[in-house]
Amino acid sequence: MTYYNWGQTSQPVQQAVQAGQQQFPTTQFPAGQFPTGQFGYAQFPAGQVTPPALSTVAPAVRREESYIENILRLNRGKIGTFYFTIPSGEVGETQGGTTRVVRGAIVEAGRDHAIIAEVDTTHHYLFPMIYFDFAEFDEPLTYLPGSPLPLR
Repeated sequence: MTYYNWGQTSQPVQQAVQAGQQQFPTTQFPAGQFPTGQFGYAQFPAGQVTPPALSTVAPAVRREESYIENILRLNRGKIGTFYFTIPSGEVGETQGGTTRVVRGAIVEAGRDHAIIAEVDTTHHYLFPMIYFDFAEFDEPLTYLPGSPLPLR
């Protein structure tokens, strides 16, 4: 088994450095030549830099981000009815869960949670998104930034 003592120089390395030898070999290439592989060199005029080619690729179009947490975040403060099914019983049991219905406003939403403030009380709920079933809203939702869904 080999043990390394980082931060301290071993005696053979100290002797090599004192004798003028470098710890790692360095290779000098002739001016304007750079290695291209096992057998050759690429030729460039000495002292000149080749500018990179201009890209002809069109800028990326912003992708739709229609994850549930993003939609909830875009609709903070809107009143809705939220349905969450929370498992009940012992672990491994195949029975259904308890559905919790909360009428309230979205306070915040993250990748794995939603915070809902109940309308009639000052009660706040922190629900894991894994238990989220669906939501109903009384007003149009904003689906993407700056674009509310059309009314029917």
